[in-house]
Amino acid sequence: MKPPEISFVVRERFGVGESPVWDAEQQRLLWCDIPAGVIHALDVASGARQRWHFHEPVPSFGLAQGGRLVVALRRDVVLFDPETGARELVASVSHAKSEMRLNDGKVGPDGAFWVGSMDASTDGAPAAKLYRIGADGTVRVIAEGLAISNGLAWNADATRMYHSDSRGSMWLDCWDFDAATGAVGNRRRLRDNDEANGRPDGGACDMAGTYWSAGPSASRINRFSADGDLLGWVDVPLRLPTMPCFGGADMRTVYVTSLDSKMADEGLDGVVRFRVDVPGVPVGRFGR
Repeated sequence: MKPPEISFVVRERFGVGESPVWDAEQQRLLWCDIPAGVIHALDVASGARQRWHFHEPVPSFGLAQGGRLVVALRRDVVLFDPETGARELVASVSHAKSEMRLNDGKVGPDGAFWVGSMDASTDGAPAAKLYRIGADGTVRVIAEGLAISNGLAWNADATRMYHSDSRGSMWLDCWDFDAATGAVGNRRRLRDNDEANGRPDGGACDMAGTYWSAGPSASRINRFSADGDLLGWVDVPLRLPTMPCFGGADMRTVYVTSLDSKMADEGLDGVVRFRVDVPGVPVGRFGR
């Protein structure tokens, strides 16, 4: 793959810029700043910006029916109406440790919100989990014993779900997926990453079955085959990229968020974009 031309969409420092989501209906890019508790929206044509404040961490979110957003907070998942500011509680989870919170989340092809938690402590065994939150508020625990649940993405025909852990052995797993029921099975380990190759953070899939994974420890976006083989990577001008997402009218623009580089040079922070040959898998909407 020829190195793409990369440009900044936003030059701005975020505490933890995360969860980029492309809204095809409004042709805008959304992302969150986790510790600031803010969701940002950018009209890519006009440059107009909007911000919504939640006054607690916003780890991730997704699109929902009726123009709303499904938003993960510290322990709650809510439906949020950007037009009115109204919130509706969907579900809550209980964390095993007081300092834990929810983390990476995405709407799956089944219309549910899949979201994991994170356990950044060194006190005992990792206690984070991966949950499936149904539109009716049902909560199903999918996996346990995680440190930092991350990397959720689905392939084009919704038969595979990818999931990673960003701490410890830093693995990437794959599950067989049933879009009709949200059932998963046949979990298998695709690969173990390391700091040099880029610990696995947020992920996205393209229509050819390639899994794109942010590697913040290596300042790049890794490209893996459906079976976990490293096909290549894109070096990005961000010190700590956190997640890629596909967008644009043809879904061939990759947007990448980043967390605070802690560097004096502001040029290592923000949101960047680059073009690719294969379009990405469109994101789902919460509920049916």
